[in-house]
Amino acid sequence: MSKSTQKSKIDRTGDRFELTRGSHARETAEDYVEAIARLIEEKGTCRGVDLAKLFQVTQVTVSKTLSRLQSEGLVDYEPYGPISLTKSGATMASYARERHEVVLEFLRSIGVSEEIAQVDAEGIEHHVSPETLEAFRTIARRKGTC
Repeated sequence: MSKSTQKSKIDRTGDRFELTRGSHARETAEDYVEAIARLIEEKGTCRGVDLAKLFQVTQVTVSKTLSRLQSEGLVDYEPYGPISLTKSGATMASYARERHEVVLEFLRSIGVSEEIAQVDAEGIEHHVSPETLEAFRTIARRKGTC
């Protein structure tokens, strides 16, 4: 969505809430693909049990989420087998990781403690617009942290 399209959409009454609801709907998908990419990078493989431990949810919850992500074309997996990202899933994971890092560096650059910056970045990253993300990046670069 272009800046002008997003801005005109936000200007309409109530639409800013619609944008936020859309962001909430993507949060789980982004968190999962980002975690899958990180686990594959760190361990060489990712399984449902790894995600259940990471997110502190049941394996049933992970299985349902993975089924949804597979139907959305983001992951490939068979129950009890390794999980891989599709090209779309890898693209989403990469973008989510980049947003997370920019938000985290911005928070650090304005003096937020490491622990709080880590927690806050997890929530903010899903709702930050491209325009705001670029402003965060600019400020963090000025402060020399990004």
